Amino acid sequence: MKKTPITFHSTSSRREFLQKSAMAGALLVWPFPAIPESLKGVSMGVVVHSYGMRYGGKIPSERYPGFKDALDLMRHCHSLGAAGIQTTVGGWAEDFAKKVREEREKLGMYLEGSISLPKDEADLVRFEKEIVLAKEAGAQVLRTVCLSGRRYENFKSEEEWEAFKERSVQSIQRAEPMVKKHQVKLAIENHKDWQAAELAQLIQQTGSEWVGVTLDFGNNISLVEDPMEVIRTLAPFAFSTHVKDMGVKSYEKGFLLSEVELGKGIIDLKEGVDLCKRYNTQVTFSLEMITRDPLEIPCLEEEFWITFPDEKAKQLAKILTMVRDRSFEGALLGVSGLSGEERLALEEKHVVSCLNYAGKELS
Repeated sequence: MKKTPITFHSTSSRREFLQKSAMAGALLVWPFPAIPESLKGVSMGVVVHSYGMRYGGKIPSERYPGFKDALDLMRHCHSLGAAGIQTTVGGWAEDFAKKVREEREKLGMYLEGSISLPKDEADLVRFEKEIVLAKEAGAQVLRTVCLSGRRYENFKSEEEWEAFKERSVQSIQRAEPMVKKHQVKLAIENHKDWQAAELAQLIQQTGSEWVGVTLDFGNNISLVEDPMEVIRTLAPFAFSTHVKDMGVKSYEKGFLLSEVELGKGIIDLKEGVDLCKRYNTQVTFSLEMITRDPLEIPCLEEEFWITFPDEKAKQLAKILTMVRDRSFEGALLGVSGLSGEERLALEEKHVVSCLNYAGKELS
């Protein structure tokens, strides 16, 4: 298989991504009172990971019975007013795919599949089978990821990161002829692995109308990228989306990151939706509201930046680490509130004190 050379460049913008964006416009028809009025209008589906605890009955409950399969998930989401679902396809049988199609058509919902990329040539058999089953069920878009973990946790050297990039390119090159053959869209998520510009370049160099993006609205904050710049960069390639809002708080090694209810975080959801619709009128909007402990983003630690080429970001992290570790004891010097005479006296005191120090310690 011919390999396409690929080089990456980081996203340049780091503009105040921790500032809360203005909210406006329309997103969904939804029965929950927590959703603000400004987010009503456009239908929205649900990503299976929004029910990470309930799917598979991981927590026994009579009030919230577990979902054993995609049919349970679909029926429940339909009862909430959702327009569709995005769910995993692995392990499906042909008769189950037909049941999913029948239920989907009866409920009038959209369906997107979620599958893993082929690891090697032998894995293409599994990959094609899942494509066929997903298409049989009615899916036209298949979401996938290159990395199941997180860039800043998985890779401990530039060499490991470069090897991952090469494997990812090979996997996509294997997958592209198969999705083209079956006329379905393969949508690669920005899954705390690629910076926005890296993923955009990867899609462009793949050069296929059948390979695009599942645009996650919040994931790349974990890579210290402005979420709105990420959306602007990837919206032209989006086949599907993971709509989410994000909350942030500082902690000693960087910041904490967590999905929050729509409208309560830092993402301008209206702008994100409008951008995606501008480039693809058929794009779907699927809620991914993951309920879990906040993620620790240790961006003040040197190890976090091992795989990132952005030297300015690394220098900023070093300065912020120094501020954290060597904060001045007591109040910093100031003159506000002092009279003119007091300011002159303080000025003289500082000059004399510094000269005395120099004479004793620096000679």
